[in-house]
Amino acid sequence: MSGATEAGEPHGAPTIRTLAMPADANPSGDIFGGWVLSQMDLAGGIAAGQRARGRVATVAIEAMTFLRPVAIGDVLCVYTEVTRVGRTSLSVQLEAWSLRGRLGQREKVTQGLFTFVALDEAGRPRLVDAPSAAD
Repeated sequence: MSGATEAGEPHGAPTIRTLAMPADANPSGDIFGGWVLSQMDLAGGIAAGQRARGRVATVAIEAMTFLRPVAIGDVLCVYTEVTRVGRTSLSVQLEAWSLRGRLGQREKVTQGLFTFVALDEAGRPRLVDAPSAAD
């Protein structure tokens, strides 16, 4: 990858990489914020589900900051870090970085803090399992 912007390097584990397509953009070529948010929610759910060892659901987006637009042809890379584990919930810090034009400069475009709840088979909150030696 090419060098990062003044924002530094991504924090967390790389979780999702996807290409921003024309169907996800407004007439000016900027990708809809809702599309970026949904990619972050998917990545957060992956990280939370792995840590909780099972089904999770988003219960809150406590903070979301859009820093720069994402354009058609950019690769959106979402990085995740589980920052808090409670009895039934987990907080995941997310950063989204864009590779401009698929190969260009990497820029931090969005960050947020999402909360997920661990669910049992019936869809009710359950205790988050203790981490294993591999965690």
